[in-house]
Amino acid sequence: MEMNNEIEVNASASDVWAAFNDVERIAPCLPGAQLTEIEGEEYRGVVKVKVGPVNAQYKGKATFTERDQDAMKVVILAEGRETRGQGNASATITATVEALDDDRTKVGVTTDLKITGKVAQIGRNLIPDVSAKIMDQFADNLEGMLSASTDDSSSGDDAASRPEPEAVDLLEVAGPPAAKKFGPIAGVIAALWIVRKIFKRRKKKKG
Repeated sequence: MEMNNEIEVNASASDVWAAFNDVERIAPCLPGAQLTEIEGEEYRGVVKVKVGPVNAQYKGKATFTERDQDAMKVVILAEGRETRGQGNASATITATVEALDDDRTKVGVTTDLKITGKVAQIGRNLIPDVSAKIMDQFADNLEGMLSASTDDSSSGDDAASRPEPEAVDLLEVAGPPAAKKFGPIAGVIAALWIVRKIFKRRKKKKG
């Protein structure tokens, strides 16, 4: 699945470019994402998503496969696996930074996404609809981060000590039209989830 998005940020192109090359600073700007560890050129973390009652947490890594400072282009390969379940996700993310004026920058983001598992089965049709809204949230967070204090001490915090992010609810982000369309499916999943929990409890009691 390929998604193409554009965002505009009230910041200089040089500041935006620097942020995209500083994963510790930019990771918290992405809804649901948390950077937990850095080892050399490999960045490890988690991304939390949910579709109604179905929650999933993907734990994985990201690496830069290309950095072109002259063209202001980065390519990132991200791979993750559900911590509970059989789902997998991988994405090749290409971001290009373009100055519109001294304090206004456009960022083009192309994401080649592959995802499997329960969230993929339920949320696959939602992902294209919500990607633009998630990118808008990302742009707001990025703009806020860049406009905040430039104290360098903030970028040196231990990534593992930062608060855990809330899961991104795809139904909530998509808004009422998607909730109306996919809400009944989510309700069925919730019912099945409850039955499974009850069944597990009965098995434990018997054991």
